[in-house]
Amino acid sequence: MGHAEVGMPLQSKSPEPPAISQNLAAAGPTPDSKPKKKICCACPDTKRLRDECIVQHGEAACEKWIQAHKQCLRAEGFKV
Repeated sequence: MGHAEVGMPLQSKSPEPPAISQNLAAAGPTPDSKPKKKICCACPDTKRLRDECIVQHGEAACEKWIQAHKQCLRAEGFKV
């Protein structure tokens, strides 16, 4: 019976870290907070579309993708 008692504290502690991280995530982004991601990693979809367009058509032809990416970055909290 001693073995079961030793295992109990470990089992009761294991759910705590996920609960703590969920609470931090729930407290998450506010308009005044700094972005949690690096700008290089934010908005990968619009970044990819923008980059592909620029490579194929040149920057002047891709204004809508550039603006869409900037809008996404602003939504993530970056000042661009």
